[in-house]
Amino acid sequence: MTNTQQQDSVRLSEAAHKNHEELFPNYKSTLKVTDPELIEVFDNFAFDEVIAESKLDTKTRAVLILASIIGSQAVSEYRVMVNAALNVGVTPVEIKEILYQSIPYVGMAKAFDFVHATNEVMSSTGIELPLERQSTTSPETRYDKGLAVQKAIFGEAIDQML
Repeated sequence: MTNTQQQDSVRLSEAAHKNHEELFPNYKSTLKVTDPELIEVFDNFAFDEVIAESKLDTKTRAVLILASIIGSQAVSEYRVMVNAALNVGVTPVEIKEILYQSIPYVGMAKAFDFVHATNEVMSSTGIELPLERQSTTSPETRYDKGLAVQKAIFGEAIDQML
């Protein structure tokens, strides 16, 4: 079998193809060329079997995938997924918020790689940066507002912890 025949022999289910196209319209996978068996197994699993069992909508799934990719430190795959997330309605502000919320978990040094990747993808798709400010606090109000949120979550016991 020639390489071209192998590439054409990747058998994706109709659902896998449809769900993949929703996230990655007209995407040409290099791995489909070099590793067709892997892509056949992965795409049928990730874009058909997993989704068939899921109760999540596509946008929510994209949000969770972005967060998990940041946690796994997979910057290259993250770039691809930012585009996919934008394709299914995750807003630039939501993508930045996912990223900013990851900082306490992955650290600032690691998060910077993803900030740069996010900015590159957004700029390349015509999204003007910086995005509109989203902060609801200032340096003067941050402590009091943060304490109020902690008390709402943990109750007055937060006073004993301070």
